[in-house]
Amino acid sequence: MGVCCPILRPWDRTRDSYLLSIPCLSDPVKRSSLLMKLGLVAIHLVFIGFLFVCDADFIDKTKRDPWYTASYLLLFSLTLLQYFVTSGSSPGYVIDAMREVCGNDAIYRNAPTTSIKNGSFVINVEGESASGGGGSSRKTPTSSWAKMVLDLYPPGTSLRNLTCGYCHVEQPPRAKHCHDCDRCVLQFDHHCVWLGTCVGQKNHCKFWWYICEESALCIWTLIMYIDYLSNVAKPWWKNAIIILLLAVLVISMIFVLLLLLFHSYLILTNQSTYELVRRKRIPYMRNIPERVHPFSRGIKRNLHNVCCGNDTLDSLPTAFELEDKARPYTCLDMLKCRCC
Repeated sequence: MGVCCPILRPWDRTRDSYLLSIPCLSDPVKRSSLLMKLGLVAIHLVFIGFLFVCDADFIDKTKRDPWYTASYLLLFSLTLLQYFVTSGSSPGYVIDAMREVCGNDAIYRNAPTTSIKNGSFVINVEGESASGGGGSSRKTPTSSWAKMVLDLYPPGTSLRNLTCGYCHVEQPPRAKHCHDCDRCVLQFDHHCVWLGTCVGQKNHCKFWWYICEESALCIWTLIMYIDYLSNVAKPWWKNAIIILLLAVLVISMIFVLLLLLFHSYLILTNQSTYELVRRKRIPYMRNIPERVHPFSRGIKRNLHNVCCGNDTLDSLPTAFELEDKARPYTCLDMLKCRCC
């Protein structure tokens, strides 16, 4: 039986050649991320465009009080700008931190490279060659990055247990490999599908500001939609459209507000979504009580670390520090602002 090969129509070949000619569309992952961004912008434009097209009272109010509409459009523009800034920012990759610690020369010797499965030659983590036929490879002495990572863990921790099984780099505490980005992320929080990137150590603050601005925009838009419904009677098709958009807006607003409150709590306690949800799966957090936040340094320092871009790596707390964090609050602790 012969093998049937799919026949490409002329327009299919034209489409494929057109996509390959554009870098952002040739990669399926980048293409889906771009379409997601365009879809999000389109949703925002639909909600604001309906008011300008169908609400004559809103247009009259714009002529009477231009500052009101200008303020709304300013918030609308800032929200979309913050979205693109956050989506284009780096969450803080482990490989970049290695480059800063070890220097460019060291990173070229120690950085992981993609293995060629069909070949017979593989470059391992430490820059040594190993045969693909099953020969053993000798590991070179640890680099300055590996020594620094070991200092963040309790004495006696094996470097082998800290090495990522996918990209073969030594992970500091709170780092995790993201399978969507195919990289290890510092203080990994989650991979955001809407942003097309991870949320981590370096862009958690940008992400918080984005959902804060998005929440304010949703509330303001909801007020204008309710004001539109409370005016004189309108055609049934306009009411049907506004009710449908209003239902979508309410659901989106509730989700964004809950997300804002959740991430505000995470920032104040210096936690991540991954640490909170997968606490039992993280080896160094399994035996820590759930009400104890091992990496919290107080509300003020936690806010400073997130908002001021502190790039320091968190070390695992000692048993004495964990015992102190687990100690119940007293009235004297409240007066001394122990939580701060």
